[in-house]
Amino acid sequence: MSESKQSNSLWGVFKSVAASVFGVQSHQNYENDFQQKSFVPFLLVGIVFVIALILGLVAVVNIALN
Repeated sequence: MSESKQSNSLWGVFKSVAASVFGVQSHQNYENDFQQKSFVPFLLVGIVFVIALILGLVAVVNIALN
């Protein structure tokens, strides 16, 4: 599968957002993301990912404190 096809898939966008959030994305993938036609999938997946990360951390803290 080509790089552009992979970035357009939901799984490709999720992997790209996750790598960016954790700071481990390669420069080549970073540039490939910016060559995409639309940023909307990255924005939506990014928002959902950050909300899920925050809720996960809140759950872990609540479990640890109880």
